[in-house]
Amino acid sequence: MQKEVVKRKFKNIKSLHPRKVDGMTNKKNNKPVIGITIGDINGVGPEIIMKALNDNRIINFCTPVIYGSSKTLSFYRKLFKMEDFNYNQARREDSFHTKKINVVNCWEEAVEINVGKEVKQAGDYALKSIEQASEDLKLGRLDAVVTAPINKKLIQSEDFSFPGHTEYFTEKFEAKDSLMLLVDGDLKIGTVTGHIPLKDVPVALTKEKIESKLKILFKTLKKDFDIQKPKVAVLGLNPHAGEDGLLGKEEVDIIAPVVEDFKNKGQLIFGPYPSDGFFGSGQYKKYDAVLAMYHDQGLIPFKTMAFDEGVNYTAGLSAVRTSPDHGTAYSIAGKNTANEKSLLSAVFLAIDIVKNRTEQLVTND
Repeated sequence: MQKEVVKRKFKNIKSLHPRKVDGMTNKKNNKPVIGITIGDINGVGPEIIMKALNDNRIINFCTPVIYGSSKTLSFYRKLFKMEDFNYNQARREDSFHTKKINVVNCWEEAVEINVGKEVKQAGDYALKSIEQASEDLKLGRLDAVVTAPINKKLIQSEDFSFPGHTEYFTEKFEAKDSLMLLVDGDLKIGTVTGHIPLKDVPVALTKEKIESKLKILFKTLKKDFDIQKPKVAVLGLNPHAGEDGLLGKEEVDIIAPVVEDFKNKGQLIFGPYPSDGFFGSGQYKKYDAVLAMYHDQGLIPFKTMAFDEGVNYTAGLSAVRTSPDHGTAYSIAGKNTANEKSLLSAVFLAIDIVKNRTEQLVTND
């Protein structure tokens, strides 16, 4: 484990108020219960989970619950010679052990693990993990869910016909809309459009869609990140933000009017900015968050600056869901070289958001 990152994370984690259960304050356990889905069992998911949780200090801040299979974890424990990685096998209907790592077996059968290979069966088991964790989150048995990487192609089925986790959790928790928000400390970048082909972006980019994403962004900055007067920058779609209509009309006809409308309502909002100069000059540092128009416009600069520790947060839900900002990484799976920092950051961000939401509940009571 990267000791300097762990030290900073544990040092900076905020203290938690006693969380509420069925309207009552649970004084015996003020630690949030964080579910962690195992992801693709042939990818780096099991490895980064085990590495992230192998520091016993994390038990001081949350009760981790891995949704997957003890047999799968046993396989990787032997492969990586992590004999000191211990856990409590828990049934979903039982209480989770607050001083140990918990594992919920989402399947009992022995599964062949093909490290580093794309196997359809792995997608089926990744879905079992997600379904059980999201159901427990909906029932209130968990305070948040951290999702390990999946193969979006392999997981497709009658029960999962979504481009990714974001869309699945949005429907699961019956949200009208959600926002994919990439987070690394003070750097926060959301996207108006997500997992759609680039050729479809201009058609999908409507005033109503931008307005919806901005409403979610301002609300989550206040509610989840405790920024009471957030300052937001909006990017343009075209090169040079359209050059006053010369290189495209979206900025003039769609984006700028929405920005002006929010500004007239008292929000600190600015743009649309040309994305290249905005990030190249470091202008992004002046803002609490940035709203990009499409996936790569936001994720390329974000991953350039925060690939190791970046977190994907689904804003706009009644529940809390985070994930590491990388994929299954089949090419390094099983080699004991995967970096767990993004997964660890996702756990800590989930804890922090739960804390902020709980504080507001206590304040409003």
